[in-house]
Amino acid sequence: MVDQKHPEPSAQREAALREAIEQLYFGYRAFTTPPDRILEQRGLGRVHHRILYFVGRNPQISVNALLAVLDVTKQALNAPLRQLVDMQLVAMDAAEHDRRVRQLTLTPEGRKLEAQLTGTQMKQLQAVFEHAGADAEAGWHQVMADLAGQR
Repeated sequence: MVDQKHPEPSAQREAALREAIEQLYFGYRAFTTPPDRILEQRGLGRVHHRILYFVGRNPQISVNALLAVLDVTKQALNAPLRQLVDMQLVAMDAAEHDRRVRQLTLTPEGRKLEAQLTGTQMKQLQAVFEHAGADAEAGWHQVMADLAGQR
């Protein structure tokens, strides 16, 4: 049965979609390489950057809320989060309202590292947005929001 809502793309459209996929792959690689190099020097990886970023953006975020934001299991989060705590980049404390709830904040060293990592990406985005123009930037935001909404 033919899917009327999502018909098969024409050969020309398929080529354009494949090009978009490749651009996404290559763009993501270019976007993540600078912070990956910084992380590698500390024996850390991309998952650590995601944790640092979202803890930095959401001070006192609970572990459960971070799990939801990252869309990972407790098991997947446990080892990298423990490593960041052990390296004194993230502090984990009991919440005042409920001692069972663990809240996360960046330490001063964690804030410094997160700023360095994210700073490289912000510079990249600023440069490409300035080059592409305001309309292209708005379109990019729309595309990324639409992609994120497809979960």
